[in-house]
Amino acid sequence: MDFKKFKAATVQTSPVFLNVEKTIEKAISFIKEAHANGAQLIAFPEVFVAGYPYWNWIMTPVQGSKWYEELYKNSVAVTDDAMLPLFQAAKENNINVVIGINERGDSYGEIYNTNLIIDNNGNLIGRHRKLVPTWAEKLTWTSGDGSSLKVYPTEVGPVGTLACGENTNTLARFTLLAQGELVHIANYISLPVAPPDYDMAEAIKIRAAAHSFEGKLFTIVSCSTISQEIKEALRDDVPNVDDLLTRKNSAFSGFIGPNGAVIGNPLIDEEGMIYAEIDLAKCIQPKQMHDILGHYNRFDIFDLRVNVAPTKKITFIESKDDF
Repeated sequence: MDFKKFKAATVQTSPVFLNVEKTIEKAISFIKEAHANGAQLIAFPEVFVAGYPYWNWIMTPVQGSKWYEELYKNSVAVTDDAMLPLFQAAKENNINVVIGINERGDSYGEIYNTNLIIDNNGNLIGRHRKLVPTWAEKLTWTSGDGSSLKVYPTEVGPVGTLACGENTNTLARFTLLAQGELVHIANYISLPVAPPDYDMAEAIKIRAAAHSFEGKLFTIVSCSTISQEIKEALRDDVPNVDDLLTRKNSAFSGFIGPNGAVIGNPLIDEEGMIYAEIDLAKCIQPKQMHDILGHYNRFDIFDLRVNVAPTKKITFIESKDDF
């Protein structure tokens, strides 16, 4: 059996706010750099293309309505021409890419928080839509469904992904583990507007460590930052935007091993890209103690059922016989 070893990269940075083309150009620059440094997988933040709806947290819903319209105009479908350079970059640089986008739905009121899984041949092999928008995010995103709760085979191993707060959902995480996930991508946004006793960076690390320790796998975390450009864009509507969107320990990016420990030095708040060597054989020994997919579980007692059918908006009936 071939136990994969590879170098992974994770990015902590901000998008070019509400600019799809320039954000994809920025992503490609990181892809090229990661390839030059020998990486075979690179992770990008939640909704990196092309921005997070921070206005939901610092404006009233009425104030934020115009920003929702701007976000929709700068959301993408995976078939858009603007996305082609990203797929091509994955192929040209022989690298697997996991990246968050604002995915445009069919309705003008439909945006999904989506993670794309692109293989090293430039093929879009997976698309996970965030199951439940968190808190104020419900003003923006439509919920995904179970059809995207999958693990995808790649040349570096079986890859799964969840966005931000859904990494707290034990059932969603177990669903991925049960499909043989060994490399988990957890991507986030910086959240300075969290409650005062909430350490966002520490919360991200705890969630990643829990998933890695429980499942005996590697978790790669990528988190965005809030650029001065983003603050300036929102300043006319929120003059004290600096106070609201500036806070230490708001972003964490890094790698967690199958023992639940951080690998190397993570990025806390600062921008950059870091690397780690991943050896999937290290997932074996920890399972001797606690394999929740095998000997350390009781499936005669527990029965998790997951609806993986895509959501249907309408069913057309052509005759009485169809009732």
